Amino acid sequence: MALVTRIHIFRRIYMQFIQAYYGGYYGYGLYFDWTWLLIILGTIICAIASAAMNSTASKYSRVRARSGLTGAQAAERILHAAGIYDVQIGRIQGNLTDHYDPRTKQVNLADESCDRTSITGIGVAAHECGHAIQDNIGYLPLRIRSSLVPVVNIGQNLAWPLFILGLIFSMQPLVTAGIVLFSLAVIFQLVTLPVEIDASRRGLRMLQQTGIMASDETDATRKVLTAAAMTYVAGLAASLLQLLRLIIIAGQNRRRD
Repeated sequence: MALVTRIHIFRRIYMQFIQAYYGGYYGYGLYFDWTWLLIILGTIICAIASAAMNSTASKYSRVRARSGLTGAQAAERILHAAGIYDVQIGRIQGNLTDHYDPRTKQVNLADESCDRTSITGIGVAAHECGHAIQDNIGYLPLRIRSSLVPVVNIGQNLAWPLFILGLIFSMQPLVTAGIVLFSLAVIFQLVTLPVEIDASRRGLRMLQQTGIMASDETDATRKVLTAAAMTYVAGLAASLLQLLRLIIIAGQNRRRD
């Protein structure tokens, strides 16, 4: 391949990359890509939701539940009250890394939730038990979310490479494929939202039915779980803004072609 041809190809790749991230080149230099404002807005929304969640969780992590139960003990009582005996209570490292794993039938609680007797710890444990209850009854949105996991994992790895390559080589099918794969992640988040809200609702109800918490304590727990749910809302909003940005960039690239 001639040197001039190689230089031309590399220059084209470089300029298309610049177009993808900074908005393009029209002979007048780079111009401001206003679509970055969508990313900034999404980041601000997520930061506000995360700060509110951390603040609320921290506040009630210092409030001891009157039952004196740890999160692990409360989780075991909730599961047994719901007639679930095949789910184990495990421990996981990190802060607010608690989750229910339907594959292993295990509620994994972080140290803060597992060993502490705080409102936050018990509330988070109850929420994860809510997921175990969903799994036990075959809650449809949870089954849909679980079925999407393999596809979403693949989509997240391929979405951006396909999108960028499509812009670089002006191949609209690749751009479209990247957007479609990214959309799968957005759909996953959309399905996740009602799953998380429902798990909190079930967990709060079990806290009341089992007598683990009084009404004033469940009100405080509801604040913690609502703040946590808002982080999912914020994440969905940020992803929708990112998806909108991809669609706008794809449209701009199509018009330039």
